[in-house]
Amino acid sequence: MHIAKWGNSLAIRLPRKLVDDLGLKEGDEVELRPTGPDSVEIVRSTRIASALERMADRKWSFPENYRFDREEANKR
Repeated sequence: MHIAKWGNSLAIRLPRKLVDDLGLKEGDEVELRPTGPDSVEIVRSTRIASALERMADRKWSFPENYRFDREEANKR
């Protein structure tokens, strides 16, 4: 895979087979975790799903089909 510059960050493109194998889609969040000095694992992030579950447990209401949009939340 090729590492590219994306703003002030670095980015990689995930191969289609990996995306399909992991069942990823646009908007999903993943985490990269180091597994050794030269390797990482990629896992689906459950951070947002967990936050929504905590909101539901507290009986907080949010619109049907709500999906967190980081870009919208960070608009200035």
